[in-house]
Formats: sequence, C-alpha cells, structure tokens
Amino acid sequence: MIRRYWNINLEEMLEAGVHFGHAIKKWNPKMAPYISAKRKGIHITNLIRTARFLSEACDLVFDAASSGKKFLIVGTKKKAADSVARAAIRARCHYVNKKWLGGILTNWSTTEMRLQKFRDLRIDQKTGKLNRLPKRDVARLKRQLSHLQKYLGGIKYMTGLPDIVIIVDQQEEYTALRECITLGIPTICLIDTNCDPDFADISIPANDDARASIRFILNKLVFAICEGRSRYIRNP
Repeated sequence: MIRRYWNINLEEMLEAGVHFGHAIKKWNPKMAPYISAKRKGIHITNLIRTARFLSEACDLVFDAASSGKKFLIVGTKKKAADSVARAAIRARCHYVNKKWLGGILTNWSTTEMRLQKFRDLRIDQKTGKLNRLPKRDVARLKRQLSHLQKYLGGIKYMTGLPDIVIIVDQQEEYTALRECITLGIPTICLIDTNCDPDFADISIPANDDARASIRFILNKLVFAICEGRSRYIRNP
C-alpha cells in the first residue's frame, strides 16, 4: 500500500464544523472513544481521531482507484445531496443522492433491467422516437424517464456492483449500508455521535449534518480517488 500525506488540517476541520456532534441525549455509547468533550448540550468529536480515520480512508480509496476499482457515493438527505453529486462527478464515481430504492445492490438483476430501460428511453428521447408515439404514451414514458433520472441518474453508467461504497450519514442510509454488508462490499461511512462505528469497514467520525463538514470529508476522499485514478491511467 502506498502511503501519502493528505494534508488533513485540524484548523480547517474546525472551520468546517466537523467536530460538532449531536445532542448528548442522542448519542450512541459506542462512540465514546471518538468524543473529546461536551459543550452546550452536544458532544464534540475528537478531531485527532477523525484525521486518523480520514487518512486511512484516503489511503484505501487511493489504492483502490490506482487499481481501477469502481466507487459508489451515497447521500440522499438535502444537506448532502448536492455535495454528493458534485464530488461523484468530479471523481467519476457513481452516486445516489435522492432516494435509496431498496434492492439497488442486493437485487442487482432488477436494477440492471431498470437501468437498461432508462438508457433505452434516453435514446428514444434523443432520437425523437418518443415524439412519434401517441400523446398518451409519450406523457407516460416521459414521466417514467423523469422518475428514473431522479433516482437512478447517478448510476446510469454502472454496469456491475461497486467495489467500494462511501456513505454520508450512516443513520440515514442504513438500508444501503445493510445491502453492502450482505454483499460483502467494503464501506466507508461518515458517522456522527449517534451512530454505531462497528458497521462500516472504515468509520470517519464527523458532523454529518453541516454542509461544510460533508464537503470537507468528501473533498479529501475525492482528491485521493483522483490521485489514484491518475496513477492508474499512467500505469494501466
């Protein structure tokens, strides 16, 4: 494994609010090792440990990307959705940022059929084939296309199960996490003080509610993925 320095700056993490956890009464006791203090009714995450686990995650995705592995980034709540899409597009990863449709991974054969239908409808729309159908059929198919674009648009080019899944907010994306566990797909989870750190292969303790915190974590992971991809391109 190639080790790199990922320039994870504690001051930048503080500015992004990475250290702010949930209210004390909402905590998961398993998060105790990752909490450094209590302040105004909330837990404060130990940023030294956050930096350590984020660095390990960057090492993992760098090595995976440098060997051509495929990634899926999942984050569907409003505060994460835009950051997830931007990060995934920048790193040429697949993503789900609207709603996790149960069985996307565990019922992959069904997902493949949906994706093929999605691709066919997109082609029919681009070539004008849809407009040659009766108006009622056109309206129905356009609604179907819109639905598929919303929920599967980020994985439209995915041709198989991902090698690694990055999850923003373990609590929110529990269904996706369970599918990964069932299939043995390695996961990297951004976890807040109300989460169980034992579920993911690498858990990054951090604020999963603030946009700035989410962007900070994703930017570091994306940078590592892009670095790994450039190495893979140079040495296929």
